[in-house]
Amino acid sequence: MARILITSGPTREYLDPVRYLTNASSGRMGAALAAAALEAGYEVVVVSGVVQVAYPARARVVPVTTTEEMLRACHDEFPSCEGVVGAAAPCDYRPLRVAAEKITKSGRPLKLILEETPDILTSLAAARQGQWMVAFALETAEGQRRATEKLRAKRCDLVVLNGPGAIDAAETRIEILDAAGERLVEFAGSKSGAARAVLAAVDRFLAPRAPTGQADADLPPC
Repeated sequence: MARILITSGPTREYLDPVRYLTNASSGRMGAALAAAALEAGYEVVVVSGVVQVAYPARARVVPVTTTEEMLRACHDEFPSCEGVVGAAAPCDYRPLRVAAEKITKSGRPLKLILEETPDILTSLAAARQGQWMVAFALETAEGQRRATEKLRAKRCDLVVLNGPGAIDAAETRIEILDAAGERLVEFAGSKSGAARAVLAAVDRFLAPRAPTGQADADLPPC
């Protein structure tokens, strides 16, 4: 049985022992993708940040907290997988220095110096051995252009474009783009339906490396 790696949820980057940078990603999309991948005939491993959603019982879940932990876990799992869907929302920045004790109020502005965290999909792309890769891109402006640029920079095969309205929501609107920026699929509806559309696109456009669990007919029209 072919195995798929799914990243899901947010990561946290701590400022001190009790405060951290993060985002509002809920893991709903990752859970829906895990269910759709199982339905499509994959064995599923999910590398997940801290979330409240429940993943399917048949999926193996690797819990992580920071972006660095997610990166290491993905590198551990990716070599045994046919491909990856990067639905997680890793924190893009982390403090250059983490305070050993809780930062107390001083009555003055607090200056934070941040550095970029490692890019997980770019790192996986550099190590892949024939696996397919699907990225997610949440954009607020010039979505198609930015998503296509992200796909190329990360050296992925497809990118799923969505917007901020998808965060912690039951429904979403997605477009699936290829490296040329061509819209292959457009879908609006439940995250379960969107996840099935993503897995059907993998089956159709990234074959023969993907299993044939989803028929082309499952793809919504553009």
